[in-house]
Amino acid sequence: MFRKTIHIDTHGEGEIVDLTPEVRRAVNESGIAEGLVNVFVTGSTAAVTTIEYEPGVLSDLKRSLSFIAPGDVPYAHDRAWGDGNGRSHVKAAVVGPSVTIPVIGGNLGCGTWQQIVLLELDVRESRHRTIHITVQD
Repeated sequence: MFRKTIHIDTHGEGEIVDLTPEVRRAVNESGIAEGLVNVFVTGSTAAVTTIEYEPGVLSDLKRSLSFIAPGDVPYAHDRAWGDGNGRSHVKAAVVGPSVTIPVIGGNLGCGTWQQIVLLELDVRESRHRTIHITVQD
């Protein structure tokens, strides 16, 4: 097993960061030819998924998440904590904190238009995110 931890500073709700190059680098560094790679973000207001990293579909994703957890409705979390990020927690829970991708022939088993992305969902202006990349055979 091989693990690499990366840190990314994000700049507000809705930012989508392409993690694919970092994940590819970790797979190469691991020396594992056949197995799985898991990408996990710590924290409960960010998520990891795969998507085509293209402006149109990224905009569609942001819009869709705003329908799932809109900003103009009350959240019990906000009443309890007063931090205004109840919708952030809901969006992150729906998408999830991790993805697992096959490693095939020493390469990511992603499709041609499939990238691994971090979704920053917190309402704060900036966050320091920790992402664990684990490769195992």
